[in-house]
Amino acid sequence: MLYETQNPHGGDLYSRKILLDFSANINPYGTPQAVKDAVAGSVDALCHYPDPYCRELVSAIAEFEGVEEKQVFCGNGAAELIFSCCMALRPRKALVLSPCFSEYETALKVFGTEVDHYLLRREDGFALTEAFLPYLRSYRGQVLMLCNPNNPTGQVTGRDLLEDILAVCREKRIFLFVDECFLDLTEDGEAFSMKPFLKKYSNLLLLKAFTKSYGMAGLRLGYCLSGNRQLLHTMGCQVQPWNVSIPAQNAGIAALRQQDFLEMAKKTISEQREVLHRGLCRLGMEVISSKTNYILFRGPRDLRERLLEEKIQIRSCANYIGLSEGWFRIAVKLPEENSKLLEAMEKTLKEKELTVDG
Repeated sequence: MLYETQNPHGGDLYSRKILLDFSANINPYGTPQAVKDAVAGSVDALCHYPDPYCRELVSAIAEFEGVEEKQVFCGNGAAELIFSCCMALRPRKALVLSPCFSEYETALKVFGTEVDHYLLRREDGFALTEAFLPYLRSYRGQVLMLCNPNNPTGQVTGRDLLEDILAVCREKRIFLFVDECFLDLTEDGEAFSMKPFLKKYSNLLLLKAFTKSYGMAGLRLGYCLSGNRQLLHTMGCQVQPWNVSIPAQNAGIAALRQQDFLEMAKKTISEQREVLHRGLCRLGMEVISSKTNYILFRGPRDLRERLLEEKIQIRSCANYIGLSEGWFRIAVKLPEENSKLLEAMEKTLKEKELTVDG
């Protein structure tokens, strides 16, 4: 648990009453019923230790992802895997994109790593471009961590550019960590995955999680894929053996069978993302085009506080390096919820006569 430290992330429903939470990027349909049933069906097994090798779950993941079982490593949520990977690699210097998910830097610094930032440009819509390649070729570090699609920008990096980055990383002896946690909720997400390169490149690890795709944030279940068995072995030696509970393992197996659920969610996300994008633009916000289930935009600095008065929570992105006060991220939710958000924003803007900062 956190202890006398600030929680910079979204999803805090415990400090105040929230009716609509747009701060966490969870599947708009929540948790599939089959997953709930799997958790409930685990009750009689709670007196036993969970399988420390997650054998059935690993087999299900390997089949789902089309990879070998020895390339799969499970953990207590994506966050644990980020920390255990950084613990295993322990680089002197590492590079992250900014703005990007803050846990990469947090984990790296725990193990004494010097962290450098490559700033994504607002003029490019915070997209990673080929201009990054010369910078990477001159970089003298041991690890590159990036997110695809990027959080909080919603931008997707094409596989061609990622393949070029991977090749440069191998040439420079840089380990490439790619967070693909949101790909399952992204348009044509499979086309952007780096799974085809796992066998050829031992300097590659892909991060996945059940958290967002299957609405399982409260269960804490993630996994990573890598062809580097020595790395996975080292990661496994640095976590406690029963870190993935019986309910989480059973829920993961059940979730992977819910492909119709995922397809339904992706269709809704695609439609509703456009509704939110147009609505935000109509309200005068600066909106960054997204390919996944969340949107980054710029609005009045106190917009979050004003919406909290309506019991609606959005994610302030002021703590992201490369962003500032006035940048926010919202999840794409169901039509009625999205309408309520836009209505509340319009009401707030009119009542308070707020304007978007430049």
